[in-house]
Amino acid sequence: MAAAGAAGGFRLGQRVHASGDPRRSGTVRYLGPVDGHAGDWVGVDWDGGAGGRHDGSLAGRRYFAAAGDRSASFARPSSLSAGIPLPDALRLRYRVDDFTKEEQDEMYVFSTSQKRVSVELVGTNKVRDKLKNFDELSCASVSFMGVSSTGSPEELQGLVPNLRQLDLTGNLISQWQDIFSLCQALPSLEVLDLTNNTMENDFVESILLKNIRVLVLNNCGVTWELIEKLKVPFACLTDLHLIWNKLNIITSPVGKFVQGFDTLRLLNLEDNHIVSWDEMVKLSYLRSLEQLHLNKNKIKHVRYPSNLPSSGPLGDVAVPAFEKLQVLLLGSNEIEDFPSVDSLNLFPSLMDVRISDNPIADPAKGGAPRFVLVARLGNVKILNGSEVSARERREAEIRYIRLVMGKAESNDPEVLKQLHPRFAELKAFHGIEDEKPTSRMSGPQKMASGLISITLKCVGPSMGEKQPLTKKLPPATTVGKLKSLCESFFKLKDIKLRLFLEEEQGCPLPQLLEEETASLVELGIGTGATIIVDEES
Repeated sequence: MAAAGAAGGFRLGQRVHASGDPRRSGTVRYLGPVDGHAGDWVGVDWDGGAGGRHDGSLAGRRYFAAAGDRSASFARPSSLSAGIPLPDALRLRYRVDDFTKEEQDEMYVFSTSQKRVSVELVGTNKVRDKLKNFDELSCASVSFMGVSSTGSPEELQGLVPNLRQLDLTGNLISQWQDIFSLCQALPSLEVLDLTNNTMENDFVESILLKNIRVLVLNNCGVTWELIEKLKVPFACLTDLHLIWNKLNIITSPVGKFVQGFDTLRLLNLEDNHIVSWDEMVKLSYLRSLEQLHLNKNKIKHVRYPSNLPSSGPLGDVAVPAFEKLQVLLLGSNEIEDFPSVDSLNLFPSLMDVRISDNPIADPAKGGAPRFVLVARLGNVKILNGSEVSARERREAEIRYIRLVMGKAESNDPEVLKQLHPRFAELKAFHGIEDEKPTSRMSGPQKMASGLISITLKCVGPSMGEKQPLTKKLPPATTVGKLKSLCESFFKLKDIKLRLFLEEEQGCPLPQLLEEETASLVELGIGTGATIIVDEES
């Protein structure tokens, strides 16, 4: 292999982008000649395989091993860019006064008569006044601008001394020493976004960076071993975002549980191929953790770690697992069992839960409708992004009680408690007793006492205007039978019906009643319910 400086001054491991296209970036994996082709070449492993042609081998010879089968290619040094320093990118992005005459001449559109009409930037004067001095800039974004270094710390500090938020998404930064230098140079900086920068997974030394509160490392190729090291310089973080890093295994150098990050309130581990909830249990004793984002993983079961030592990993004070966790986002996982739902009641502070796009929350796949989830989750105030009002909770719990009473195959309290942990509690709270008809009732009286009153509303476009009807029906009436009754009640012919249960306040959509053989009581439908009668499109 040729020397590191032989091909245009590039070095192995360097981050580069295609000239003129900062969004197409990659890592230098080879420098030197290529058999059958004159001159020096740079072998690049492109991020996401963008425009690659092979796996690092060509004409039977392997030059380097690429990440993908077609993620690599060879390029002339002149077709690649090593990027620019951060101060230059800031000036390019936020400059106003220094457009050249040539650039101004190029800013035009064509009129309807195909004549050039000069373009004047709307609000230019206001922007010019505000950014005449960069020291007024508090938030900046230089995403996908080919930033490869932070430049001189003195220059950076003099340019944007009051910068509080910086978005470096999609650039060429890879070395942590550059990041530490950046944070030191900008003492006002609190939010740093490094999304889509392929970061090295080690660094030599660091200093405490008390100013950084929010760190975004989405799709940076980081490992949990690196995260353990980063908690030293970034000891004051409140928010840490780690989406798309394949962090499905969490390892702690000291014991079973992750320690440190004493001020961390939000940890985002979405889309990390996490399969086992046991990995999340390792986060049980993050002292300040209030939000744990786990959407788009592959978690099948959730269990509250109630068997952990009450003293915590340090043995200093008695503290329950996930003591301060208020928000747990589990959307788009593979949860399919009710014990996972019921275990959420054991988290001492949990109030906001997302379990949408899981089999257990999808009625079309045999999962539970919203009212069942609301009833089983006694402490939740926000479910799947929608607030659970007092009215919705009351109606959901009563409806759930009816559902259990109608479907229960056993009256054994222990069996019911195992299948429906909150049933007895809810039944007592709402004062609902088992229906026991008195012996003095005649046959018709007994039947009438068991009927439920529901309102039927026609909304189908070809049904015409029809007034809602309120009917008393036996609880055992099936969905299929109810469709036939609706045809009779509303005199509907040759129309294929679809029935929906109008959900409680707070539910955005009515619930489709799909199962023809399911009875009203099995669906938790009781007196006061409204059924929407529609037609198939």
